[in-house]
Amino acid sequence: MRDESDEATRIVLELKRGEVPRVILNKLFKMTQLESSFGAILLALDKRRPKQMNIKEMIVCYIEHRREVVYRRTAFQLRKAEARAHILEGYKIALTNLDDFVKIIRASANRDDARTKLRARYPISKRQVDAILDLRLYQLTGLEQEKIEKEYRELMKIISELRAILDNEKKLLSVIKDELRVVQEKFSTSRRTKLLAAEGEFRMEDIIVNEGCIITVTHAGFIKWTSVSSYRSQRRGGKGVIGTGSHEEDFVEHLFTASTHDYIMFFMNNGRVYVEKVYDIPEGSRISKGRAVVNVLQMQKDEKLAAMICVKEFTSDLHLVMCTRNGVVKKTNLADYKNYRKGGIIGIKIDEEDQLIASDLTNGEDELVIITHKGMSIRFKETDLRDQGRATRGVRGIKLKGKDLVKTFEVVKPNTTLLIAGENGQGKRTNFDQYRLQSRAGSGIIAIRSSNVAGALSVHESDEIMMLTQSGQAVRSPVKDIRVIGRTTQGVRLINLAAKDKLVGLSRVVEVEVEEA
Repeated sequence: MRDESDEATRIVLELKRGEVPRVILNKLFKMTQLESSFGAILLALDKRRPKQMNIKEMIVCYIEHRREVVYRRTAFQLRKAEARAHILEGYKIALTNLDDFVKIIRASANRDDARTKLRARYPISKRQVDAILDLRLYQLTGLEQEKIEKEYRELMKIISELRAILDNEKKLLSVIKDELRVVQEKFSTSRRTKLLAAEGEFRMEDIIVNEGCIITVTHAGFIKWTSVSSYRSQRRGGKGVIGTGSHEEDFVEHLFTASTHDYIMFFMNNGRVYVEKVYDIPEGSRISKGRAVVNVLQMQKDEKLAAMICVKEFTSDLHLVMCTRNGVVKKTNLADYKNYRKGGIIGIKIDEEDQLIASDLTNGEDELVIITHKGMSIRFKETDLRDQGRATRGVRGIKLKGKDLVKTFEVVKPNTTLLIAGENGQGKRTNFDQYRLQSRAGSGIIAIRSSNVAGALSVHESDEIMMLTQSGQAVRSPVKDIRVIGRTTQGVRLINLAAKDKLVGLSRVVEVEVEEA
């Protein structure tokens, strides 16, 4: 490292042979303060009271301050001009009747007598007559009279302009704009950052570390991603750590794991799909609130997040299967979503009084298991579904009884078991063999005898899961600690819940290796 600074800071890094410059730059961004962020508390006195404001409020307060300053200054200048114009009007009366004024003044005994006689003869004020009596003789010449007339005409124009500013809010604001432009020209500094053409193709992935993260979305619609390392592993039945702050009765409703270089597909309850890079989602700590989803995605009115899927790329050998609350399922080729737009695209047409509740990736030959809120389930082959276009409705997946609704669905994977958790914190793992294959659109069989289902996952013995409660508690626990038991049993305790608390979701934790390039 060599310091070549003069009046400007310049540090040169010379790399050894074989080193990749972008990797070094990536590490500098990560391990040094070459790139850093900081917070600023905008605290100021607003109407004599301290107030913490945002940028917009600060600008509004400044404009209101400038408006008051310009208004009061203009009013003062108007009073001053009107006072001068009043004196000049007296001069004009005196000069028009100069001989009579001189005669009255010469015939008066003193200044007070002259003032009284002049005011009795002409409509002039005390200030005007005093100014007239103070006139010097040279000011009675023709040249001086022309100067008085010219000054009066100019004053009347100024008075007209000042009155227009006070009477017209638009003109008052234009004065503020003009003064700010003068300040800008006087104190402006040239850009110090140089914009150069990139050498070769530049990608954001070149300067962003690929690491595992956990994405959470709250019921109120706040989203963030947090590094997996922020959560420590615990044994089954633990109390857990704070997984996200409980802000004003808000709680985590969606939990997902991904890598920072992946794509995240956001499926809305109305069937619309948005696609973003994971690193474009705001990062936050375990207890931070995050940012509103509406500020991350260009969502439409009344849209609500239903599911998220992580994909490396949009390949044609994978499929998306979606399921609605009323049991409608649909399969679409993943490549159909390759040409996504910032404003979202249609993923499935939704019936009235129905909502999209889950979506997952399949290979075209998988088997699917649908789990309902009341603990029913149905297992059928994916081949029972044909590929449909994005803007289609789908077909029936399960026949629901009474007021039951679909909670989620899972893809049957080799060497996995089905983990089901109830809202009461009870859960279990069951072999998929106990869920017999049925035809699509049947009523299904019992999956768990417990409280209402909070979530279900297809898991391996070596997996870890993250469980989130309504109050914001999080437990990260190994799957191997959860016993494999029968399909119709209640299960074991997965998490100790506080009074009136309940389990709202669970997700698989996936460790992602960091790219060393």
